Amino acid sequence: QVQFVESGGGLVQAGGFLVLSCEISGRALDSFAAGWFRQTPGKDRDLIAGIPWERGNIYYSDSVKGRFTITKDNHKDTIWLQMHDLKPEDTAVYYCNSDFGTPGAWSGSWGQGTQVTVSS
Repeated sequence: QVQFVESGGGLVQAGGFLVLSCEISGRALDSFAAGWFRQTPGKDRDLIAGIPWERGNIYYSDSVKGRFTITKDNHKDTIWLQMHDLKPEDTAVYYCNSDFGTPGAWSGSWGQGTQVTVSS
């Protein structure tokens, strides 16, 4: 089954910068896109950024648009999330995932995630 390994989280002050990395193993050959999600206690995982492996529009949620940038390397099966101007409300566990050829059809497997904590 496809596996995801997230890294790069940490504790930063408001206004700070972090880059998260996600290494994907065994992704579906017909996967359309990869994405970053985040989750806080008691809340659902929310898609905050998505990027097609080939062609298509990059997606950002309103909460991160203009501050976060998602990038990818198809050869390395790796995606990154550049997080600028971090805010306390960005505090969450961040996860990555990839779909299996249909937009929004995300893998049922999840990595451990990486914790991002933004202090005031």
